Amino acid sequence: MISILTGTVAGLQVGKPQAFLHGGKEWVSGMAKAPAEGPVFLGKRGFDGDGQADLVNHGGEDKAVCVYCIGHYPYWEKVLGQAIGPAAFGENVTVTGMTEEEVCIGDILRLGQAVVQISQPRQPCYKLGYKYGRTDMPVLVQNTGYTGYYYRVVEEGLVAKGDGVSLLDQSPHGMSVAAANRIMYMEKGNKQEIERLLAVPELSASWRTTLTKRLSS
Repeated sequence: MISILTGTVAGLQVGKPQAFLHGGKEWVSGMAKAPAEGPVFLGKRGFDGDGQADLVNHGGEDKAVCVYCIGHYPYWEKVLGQAIGPAAFGENVTVTGMTEEEVCIGDILRLGQAVVQISQPRQPCYKLGYKYGRTDMPVLVQNTGYTGYYYRVVEEGLVAKGDGVSLLDQSPHGMSVAAANRIMYMEKGNKQEIERLLAVPELSASWRTTLTKRLSS
């Protein structure tokens, strides 16, 4: 039986990589995304008008859409002591509900007219620290588990702000995004848990490579 799990696209943001200055040095990031005007086509490699600067660690079919839960925003506003705007974590889709504890790797969802599948948690990088002027930001995100996650695209289609997000097919493995985060960051030496995560066939290729190397060492 499929659980009743639904959300809404509270924000839809796209943007091409831009150059910024930090400590007198230039850095390039696709994190500065702007709210989309009207529906946007979602293809296999992401939204029209969107792009990533680091194509090794971001983008590709396994990471076509970056998703973040708007319910985490108040926590970060308190931690950072400031209001945070749209795409505060560089996400394409800001969603209501659908937290890391609730969704699982391999879940298939309806996103507007498109169909997507959860492939891995989002891995926070140093550029989040640059954005907020806090070098500890990536570690803070990891420790809270409020990482967000990625979709791969099963069926292309239009997506707009206000569209629904609903579970179509629940993964039988029950590996939540939160559990995957704990295994990656908190239980690095737990062989049994690593093997359990690797047993999820829908896990992204990049996470599979990292965990397989960890297991072998």
